[in-house]
Amino acid sequence: MHYPEPITKLIESFMKLPGIGPKTAVRLAFFVLEMKEGDVLDFGRALVNAKRQLIYCSTCFHITDKDPCMICDDSSRDRTTLCIVHDSKDVIAMEKMKDYRGLYHVLHGAISPMEGIGPEDIKIAELLQRLQDDTIQEIILATDPNIEGEATAMYIARLLKPTGIKITRIAHGLPVGGDLEYADEVTLSKAMEGRREI
Repeated sequence: MHYPEPITKLIESFMKLPGIGPKTAVRLAFFVLEMKEGDVLDFGRALVNAKRQLIYCSTCFHITDKDPCMICDDSSRDRTTLCIVHDSKDVIAMEKMKDYRGLYHVLHGAISPMEGIGPEDIKIAELLQRLQDDTIQEIILATDPNIEGEATAMYIARLLKPTGIKITRIAHGLPVGGDLEYADEVTLSKAMEGRREI
């Protein structure tokens, strides 16, 4: 099926987004055509403004519209604890929990030799620079529980071991409300490793 060029370009634009295939892109394009013109203009402005106005915090590298970000600028945060995450979405997930009151360091990726991503391609040098002032007493490694996340956590732990800073890793295992019978072997193994006395 041949669409007029403006619709084709819109469909192709939607297909550049992760998880959007051809059918979903067509559905979204036609949905946009049904929207009121004012809503489409607002949507377009929101996309452009997000791209133009958002930057990375020069301290933690979390996405922000002012530098330093709100978290780094908050004097009530615990400045002795630093949680290391893959990306800004992880910071947002941690903040929703409302239990963690320390600072963050966003790596913007994970070590992945298969994809040609090494330690120099993520924000590890910047992490080492942050640790120069001796304020941080604990590093929490909150990288994803996959091969790349584990490799990144192990690399950082080995790198920071000589500093004497306490290094911890978030626990992995069964989700609350989960059933043992549906858990895979790796999840069960991690749950057993992370067991604690009650």
